[in-house]
Amino acid sequence: MNGIGNEILVVDLRGVGGRVTPDAARALAARAETRFDQIMAIQAPRMEGTDAHIRILNSDGSEAEACGNGTRCVVQALGSETGQKSFRFEIAGRLVAAEEHGDGTVSVDMGAPLFGWRDIPLSEEFADTRAIELQVGPIDAPVLHSPAVVSIGNPHAVFWVDNDVWSYALDRFGPILENHPLFPERCNITIAAVTSRNAMTIRTWERGAGLTRACGSAACAAAVAAARTRRTGRAVEVTLPGGRLRIDWREVDDHIVMTGPAEWEWSGRLDPATGDFERDAPEVASA
Repeated sequence: MNGIGNEILVVDLRGVGGRVTPDAARALAARAETRFDQIMAIQAPRMEGTDAHIRILNSDGSEAEACGNGTRCVVQALGSETGQKSFRFEIAGRLVAAEEHGDGTVSVDMGAPLFGWRDIPLSEEFADTRAIELQVGPIDAPVLHSPAVVSIGNPHAVFWVDNDVWSYALDRFGPILENHPLFPERCNITIAAVTSRNAMTIRTWERGAGLTRACGSAACAAAVAAARTRRTGRAVEVTLPGGRLRIDWREVDDHIVMTGPAEWEWSGRLDPATGDFERDAPEVASA
């Protein structure tokens, strides 16, 4: 499936058991047909009142704590089987609520953002995480500098630019910043340009996955950081290379709600231990 271009493998392990191994994830990511940004592995619920336990893997085999685009895909996949519209998932120890709307879009409650330097986490103390000391390029003429940092269940750094987000070599400096010593758990790196009080455009180098057409948690991080620095209001439309997401940072409970589409591409069966897979035959329309 995909969430505005964020390539997602939804793997249903309910009633099967086992886990998608890091080796299997890397093998799947290495093939053109199964290349993905994240795997959403659906497992039987472990917590009372939840519909499933979801484990997220990046294309390098590492685990992720959040994937809003992937969660929308899971909702649409499970909803198409049962007709159910509202879900509660356990993801990385957190409860995540999601709901499919009549127009096919899905809203995911991404929880409350964290701004403390230990919570993000950072390897050194910053009293104000709205702008930290980090730059790309020469000291006297940096290409990018002073990002906002925030946790959306996973760490994000947002660099502000006034011009086209495509004019920066994110493929070159993204991996350097992802693995910067300041980020002990690595970091998602985003370039963001605010276009109005309720709109912005971003590109993201995703931790463990690289350049991506969409990163839902990065859209949330950029929207929250923009509101926190008074660049926008608390409700914005975020344009990503793959499409648009609506982000609402609610005042009532500080939670971030992300709304957007999901799309089915194809289905099949795979071995979660090795990554070997078999694609289902395409459906043939009757004459």
